[in-house]
Amino acid sequence: MTSPADSDLVRVLAADGTLAPTAAAEPYLDIIEALPESALERFYRDMVNVRAFDREATNLQRQGQLALWPPSYGQEAAQVGSGRAAKPQDHLFPSYREHVVCMIRGVDPVDIIRLMRGLTHGGWDPTEPKNGNTHIYTLVLGSQTLHATGLAMGFAFDGKSGAGDPEKDAAVIVYYGDGASSQGDVHEAMVFAASYQTPQVFFLQNNHWAISVPVATQSRTPLYERSKGYGIPTLRVDGNDVLASYAVSRVALDEARAGGGPRAIEALTYRMGAHTTSDDPTKYRTDVEERSWAERDPILRMRAYLEARGASAAFFEESEAEARSIADDARARTMKLETIDRSLIFDHVYSEPHPRIDEQRAWLDGYEASFGGDAS
Repeated sequence: MTSPADSDLVRVLAADGTLAPTAAAEPYLDIIEALPESALERFYRDMVNVRAFDREATNLQRQGQLALWPPSYGQEAAQVGSGRAAKPQDHLFPSYREHVVCMIRGVDPVDIIRLMRGLTHGGWDPTEPKNGNTHIYTLVLGSQTLHATGLAMGFAFDGKSGAGDPEKDAAVIVYYGDGASSQGDVHEAMVFAASYQTPQVFFLQNNHWAISVPVATQSRTPLYERSKGYGIPTLRVDGNDVLASYAVSRVALDEARAGGGPRAIEALTYRMGAHTTSDDPTKYRTDVEERSWAERDPILRMRAYLEARGASAAFFEESEAEARSIADDARARTMKLETIDRSLIFDHVYSEPHPRIDEQRAWLDGYEASFGGDAS
């Protein structure tokens, strides 16, 4: 049902890194051929960087420094390709595993760690220019699709898309997983997106497991058929092929931005790590399955492609050094994070002072005082 060998799958690079486009990839080859070598190398560095960061964050959680961590190991190509395809004016809505998308757009990776450490009530401010219109993580499955559709509807109403100006027209891309695709919020979002022809891309990362429930149990038909049912043009891409991910995402975003209405992409990939650090995938996955997907590793695939194009050993050494530096910096700054003031719980509930909030603040003050001494 979701085999990467399916004839309608857009794939440019074979698992061994050789150029072997499928028939469905033919319309996208001009885009890929036009990419400069620097862009190809940037894709690779992005993937290496986030894997190093992801590994370090996982270690931090195992050492008691974070409450939780959702690994992105194995899904780097889907995220890097789509993230790099977005323009500066576009808005991106992640779920909670799109670490490299955030990093590409300028979000400080330590802000993601702060969220998982319980030191922030949101993570970062999407309205700050440094964060590249990247909205905050949403752990409530699928709800971000409604937020994204609402903003995209606003763009359509306000004439911020489809005006014929590629430098100003904006689109929205929203990320969600195969498990979230069964949530009602996702389907409601698609209803409104199709009805109002929003400038929007639904980017489904099918990593084959909704925690311990396989895709075969989640859906009796390919997941991309769901968005098709709402009249949204949809395609499937090899999510472990960063070139294919970039090309299809760029075209989909361009079409949405130009007023063509919503688009949907199902990226077939695999969650090589645990669902989160509270999960044990050995309880429900086989070694054979994991080895099969390890052979399609997105980083190894892109490295082989670059090596065949003549990339130097120095480039790969520099990439590894950059990744180690990012991981080391994340650890060092994590260890220096301080506890936030509990008053922040109350500060942004209402835009103006509210007596009910004052009552709750006073109650908490009294409750903590009842313990005597330092309540922290």
